[in-house]
Amino acid sequence: MRVLLSVFHKHRCFLRSFELNKIAKRLNIRLVCEPNNGYNRLMIYNWQQADWPEFKYDLRRFEDILFSFAERMGRVSGLLKGLPEDTQTEAIIDMMVSEAIKTSEIEGEYLSRQDVISSIRKNLGLNQNIARVKDKKAEGAAELMIDVRDTYAEKLTQEKLFSWHKMIMKGSRGVKVGSWRTHKDAMQVTSGPIGKQKVHYEAPSSKRILDEMKKFIRWFNETGPGGSKEIKKPAVRSAIAHIYFESIHPFEDGNGRIGRAISEKTLSQGVGRPILLSLSKTIEANKNAYYDALKVAQRSNEITPWINYFVNVILEAQVNTEEQIDFTLKKTKFFDRFQDQLNERQLRVVHRMLEEGPKGFEGGMSAKKYIAITRTSKATATRDLQH
Repeated sequence: MRVLLSVFHKHRCFLRSFELNKIAKRLNIRLVCEPNNGYNRLMIYNWQQADWPEFKYDLRRFEDILFSFAERMGRVSGLLKGLPEDTQTEAIIDMMVSEAIKTSEIEGEYLSRQDVISSIRKNLGLNQNIARVKDKKAEGAAELMIDVRDTYAEKLTQEKLFSWHKMIMKGSRGVKVGSWRTHKDAMQVTSGPIGKQKVHYEAPSSKRILDEMKKFIRWFNETGPGGSKEIKKPAVRSAIAHIYFESIHPFEDGNGRIGRAISEKTLSQGVGRPILLSLSKTIEANKNAYYDALKVAQRSNEITPWINYFVNVILEAQVNTEEQIDFTLKKTKFFDRFQDQLNERQLRVVHRMLEEGPKGFEGGMSAKKYIAITRTSKATATRDLQH
């Protein structure tokens, strides 16, 4: 006879089964014991390890990349300062619009580009007669972009993180907004269909979040410029801040977007001005590599490979930023030259095409697309495209 019993906990002992040995007239009991550490018994994640969050890394492998970061940062600043004031503003707006859209796309959310543009221009005081923004998530994403730039020099606080969370969660339902998560269920990062999900990461339980975030905020402010534990290299501090925050995963939703905002704040503090960088756009272009790097980094507190990955992403983002600034300048020159030669419909279409940035308008322009954008007749669309 064999009877299976439920697992019971005392000193993390597991009574697996017992069975009656009729021949020997004795009862065989199988008992497995192990220390009760309160965590996943496999002990596979960084926060479950004894050295959390004492991150270790070796910068000797990528000193050249860090030098290139500093060099390109100066180049981007010089390019921007060399633009006329109006063009500078347009370049900044173009970058913020791209970042707001791409940081949401990484998480599978697709915002109204026009609503993002309108919201950013409104927050900058550039739109006098602006249509009502319908996409609340676009409005919130735009607000985040503006606030991260405006408050980059301020210390990080719990209140600031809650404020950012409220911004990006505008229009969301069924999510606890503007506060740390408190649910009892495990916070897991998964993929795959329901019932067949693959768990990529499991964050600390909700009851640990308040303490973990107090430590994170203290670490962030102490490692900033002039702090007692200052990390001199902005790109390195940005990489650590990102993996540290993402590993805690303190919110029910929106952790990736807040984490990337923290990375931008870190870089801005390091260079002493609001940074102009297409970080989210660069990550979104190869987000599988981003998730793979995160997955590996969250298994250990030795994070040299993660810093190498993230610094290279920042460097690539700087190259993309230079391209965006150059594109904005060319766009401005184009309108200066041709604006008076194009009718209202043609201008609308050109603006829409140029919104896609240096990579271009996918598939080019056709009569069908022209009609969709301008809501004009086929004959008018054909005539406009021929002139």
